[in-house]
Amino acid sequence: MKRIPEPELMNTERQAGAYAMANFNNPNWLFVEHFKNSFSEKEIIGTILDLGCGPADISVRFARLFPKCHIHGVDGAESMLKYGQAAVANAGLTNRIRLIHGCLPDVRLPLAKYDAIISNNLLHHLAFPMALWETIKTYSKRGTPIMIMDIIRPGSKEEAGAIVEKYMGDESAILKKDFFNSLLAAYRVEEVQEQLRQADLVSHLSIRMVSRIQMVVKGIIS
Repeated sequence: MKRIPEPELMNTERQAGAYAMANFNNPNWLFVEHFKNSFSEKEIIGTILDLGCGPADISVRFARLFPKCHIHGVDGAESMLKYGQAAVANAGLTNRIRLIHGCLPDVRLPLAKYDAIISNNLLHHLAFPMALWETIKTYSKRGTPIMIMDIIRPGSKEEAGAIVEKYMGDESAILKKDFFNSLLAAYRVEEVQEQLRQADLVSHLSIRMVSRIQMVVKGIIS
């Protein structure tokens, strides 16, 4: 099945509200745990860049897990960042988490380089995926841990529908529709491998499937 792009931004109030209220506790916790286990030998300090932070749930989790860190979360959807600001305030982390409105690759960030860069489920939204990899190259430095996680495009719309029912069966209709569209817009492992080759990142980052529907790209810039 060929990739069917979806809108890059989830910017309607209805989408943002549904996404912010959804129960992503398990997948977001797994993302954070995978990062912690992948880079267990490295002390995570400084400032973490969270690309496509959405309503900031993962930014908040990282701030709690790594108390010596600050987080800069970036998202192109103002409606998402509204919920993110509320989540940061409710967590009492406004002094450590800064949310920034902007789209890759044109967003202007406060720092020239970051001490870690993360992104969860942003890549499939991008019509021009090189924007992600070029942003990573621009804002990383030697020793920066990188972890990008995203979904994998299935072989057919029927398979996508089955995945939605398996993983999102109890969620709202709008979330199920968005997840279905995201599956159709997702990249495949071999496509992401080619993106890494084009970005000249294959010597720094490796890619593998971590489940039937998810892949992770990770490594340390050297």
